[in-house]
Amino acid sequence: MNTFNDIIAQPRLVSHFRSVLESGKVPHAYIIEGERFAGKEFVAKVFASALLCEGEGEKPCGKCHSCIQSASGNHPDLITVVHEKPTVISIEEIREQVTGTLGILPYQSERKIYLIGEAELMRPETQNALLKSLEEPPSYVVFLLLTTDASALLETIRSRAVLLSMQPAPDEEVAAWLRDQVHAPEDRIAASVAFARGNVGKARLLATNDEYSHLMTDAMGLLKEISELDAAEISARIKGVSDAYKMGIGDYLDILAIWFRDVLLFKATSDPNGLVLKEELNSVRQMASRATYEGINRILEALDKAGKRLRANVNFDLAMELLLLTIRENC
Repeated sequence: MNTFNDIIAQPRLVSHFRSVLESGKVPHAYIIEGERFAGKEFVAKVFASALLCEGEGEKPCGKCHSCIQSASGNHPDLITVVHEKPTVISIEEIREQVTGTLGILPYQSERKIYLIGEAELMRPETQNALLKSLEEPPSYVVFLLLTTDASALLETIRSRAVLLSMQPAPDEEVAAWLRDQVHAPEDRIAASVAFARGNVGKARLLATNDEYSHLMTDAMGLLKEISELDAAEISARIKGVSDAYKMGIGDYLDILAIWFRDVLLFKATSDPNGLVLKEELNSVRQMASRATYEGINRILEALDKAGKRLRANVNFDLAMELLLLTIRENC
């Protein structure tokens, strides 16, 4: 069973949780904020297991009946809210799974915990349906709201909960964890750490999931050919990116950004040792020889703009077309 010792590079959160458990004064609601794959659910479940633990000493003990139930996902007093549609948590789901069951006493523990993942998917009217429960919860209830963006929650929600934010893990800790605990292939570790930018879960996916290898291969292929593509071919590539990676386009843009940072670094130093994508040295060298410093900076700025446009739900094809045309014109 996982314990606080298994939480990577989040000392502030772990210290807070241990202090709360020792004092016995547990806030009735938490908001845990962090990037997708950052480990919010992992952290929340360790804390929930500790709150429900019946053992002595360090909690969660991992040995008592409650801990065994928590580890298997079968604890009756740990309710994980589920939603049918991938993009929204409805009022009906909150009423059915949360507000309609608050008055039922815990089955076997002193506490009853509601874990609401992707809390940003609650629309304002849904959050308002939850609000009264946060204002006047039964003494035995603890809410754990997980979100990628706490600002998407109403101020009235945020003001009634303790906000804890996941912090990026140092690169050296992520690399050591991938090497020692995940046994990731050595040739993937450096690139995975660079792309993940302190997100341990993303680093693991990048290092062990072949889908991300395909994504990287696709992005590298595009960059090597883009100077030779015409407008029609660029449109076709945009459609391919849209069809294959629209839900993970942030990862795709990260790959492009790291490529151009490598190009910029090599152009400035001619030193391959600092490159993230060392296996692409020949292609990086070729692009560095023909691109200007101003052109590379324009591309990096265009990548940043594309990410912001896509997060603001600007038309996907338009945002990508502007980006790819900027890349073609400057490399």
